[in-house]
Amino acid sequence: MTTVSDSWKTSAGQAYQIWQAGVDAVLADRLVAETVTVDGQQLMFEDEPFDLAAIGRIAVVGGGKAAAAMAAGLETALGEQLCQSKQLHGWINIPDGTQRPLQWIHAHVARPAGVNEPTQDAADGTAEILKIVADLEPNDLCIALISGGGSALLTAPREGITLDEKIAVTRWLSGAGANIEQLNTVRKQLSDVKGGRLLSACKAANLVTLVISDVLGDPLDTIASGPTVADSSNAADALAVLQQFDPQQQLPASIYRVLSQPRLVPDASTGCVNHLKVIGNNAAAVDGAGIRAEQLGYSHAMQSARQSEGQAEQVGEHLAKMALSMLRQPGPDCLISGGEPVVQLAPQAERGRGGRNQQLVLAALGWLIQHGELTSEERARVTILSGGTDGEDGPTDAAGAFFNAEVWSRAEAQQLDWQDYLRRNDAYTFFEACGGLILTGPTNTNVCDVRVVTIAK
Repeated sequence: MTTVSDSWKTSAGQAYQIWQAGVDAVLADRLVAETVTVDGQQLMFEDEPFDLAAIGRIAVVGGGKAAAAMAAGLETALGEQLCQSKQLHGWINIPDGTQRPLQWIHAHVARPAGVNEPTQDAADGTAEILKIVADLEPNDLCIALISGGGSALLTAPREGITLDEKIAVTRWLSGAGANIEQLNTVRKQLSDVKGGRLLSACKAANLVTLVISDVLGDPLDTIASGPTVADSSNAADALAVLQQFDPQQQLPASIYRVLSQPRLVPDASTGCVNHLKVIGNNAAAVDGAGIRAEQLGYSHAMQSARQSEGQAEQVGEHLAKMALSMLRQPGPDCLISGGEPVVQLAPQAERGRGGRNQQLVLAALGWLIQHGELTSEERARVTILSGGTDGEDGPTDAAGAFFNAEVWSRAEAQQLDWQDYLRRNDAYTFFEACGGLILTGPTNTNVCDVRVVTIAK
């Protein structure tokens, strides 16, 4: 799906082709079809078999930006006859714009496009999911489809706090620069579905969780806040995060009150057995991008971060320094990296529009403007691109941004003050003015970000 003219693809050139190959490598329906197969009387999840004769019904639940495409891939993999004989049914929570034709599994639009936070629709859908898993029998098989964005789409606030109060916590932590691990540590302790509580509600003897990871290093209890994975953190950990980012306790008092109350921990040793499969992640996207770079004749270097990277501005400056080194020294002429930095937001009154990828690319351009001293010939050789593999970058309709000599020249011609746009988190407006936005629409996958630096020969 595209939302605007594709002219930016031509301008971004080979850097875009490399980035798109990374996205294509982790398309959700393809990943599920490669994972789930039917072999005679065996239902296979990779190399793990389940005896079809012993399975009663098959129920599917889950949520995330890739959930609809995962469900479509699953229905195709199981086939019409098996779906019918095993009374395939289920419910997934998805963002608007990611719908796919489904016959057996209900896809519930739980939030608008570009609004990556819980809604009442998400809470209502999560209640339906919890009912489905609680209604299963031991001989039924439950399949959970989990992908990035699931934290917002699967929401069930603990008794004692409201949905609005939970949203306020997430907004506060995100704006203060908390990383995904810190965010999820708090969210799990405020939820009745996260942190393994979907698993504990499931009455089937077996649950297979298929995961497309949007968290660096693939910590299973963090991806979508781990609805089917026992929580490795506790209330004290959540309070420690809040102490770091809300030392004056300006958040609602109910949050601190609930976190101070004793709570039963789901018993992972009894009931439903979870079979976890990570079927796609950032490293796979980077590898896919690398294959395309090699096909295009580049000598490339690749790196996928294994942990949080820090501020987007710092990552952008690093890419700019690497581009300058690649221009002037022998070695690779293409750098592909994956990760997910954070952005500390400017005050609301002066904040513009943007996301971490746009902020990163603007920081890279700014560093080259300020320190690079590039000749016109060198400028003509450099392209730096960064985009979210889900097609969403912050609360915008852009996946990210890029710059090359053409974008750079337009910014100069309009006398755009890159430092002011960067300070105000207004990179979207900057790149909108000079033609550097990456606009793809939802991609039906989500494995963090892929960045590409190319140096034309």
